[in-house]
Amino acid sequence: MQKITPFLWFNNQADEAMDFYVSIFKNSKVISQKRMGENGPLFTGTFEIDGQQFHVLNGGPMFTFTEAISLFVNCETQQEVDDLWEKLSEGGKKSQCGWLKDKYGISWQIVPKILGELLGNKDAKKAKRVLDAMMQMGKIDIDKLKAAADKPE
Repeated sequence: MQKITPFLWFNNQADEAMDFYVSIFKNSKVISQKRMGENGPLFTGTFEIDGQQFHVLNGGPMFTFTEAISLFVNCETQQEVDDLWEKLSEGGKKSQCGWLKDKYGISWQIVPKILGELLGNKDAKKAKRVLDAMMQMGKIDIDKLKAAADKPE
């Protein structure tokens, strides 16, 4: 059992959200669902994405999600960035620097792994060019990041 598990409070869409996330991410599954009564609505559930478990609750409208907490997804390829960006933002809102809000209000950061490597470049000027390029993007574009890093002075 993992020591820390994100717990996501939904008004009444927890089961729909679980199915949505499991349909988008490879290596994901619904683990459990506890319903109110035998055939009643979902009360709590657990799902997993790449070994990371999440608990969900249909708790009512008292609380909503904000950007103060986001789910950071480390992507290996541009295709993975593109795919997750489009699927997760459907019905939600795209923002800048790889951030989006899905249709349930959860904030995500869809980030290629190489971004951290480029931003951590020992050459501060290269790193700054990468940062400046990223600040102009909605969805992160790996080729544009690399071009900014390699741009001659």
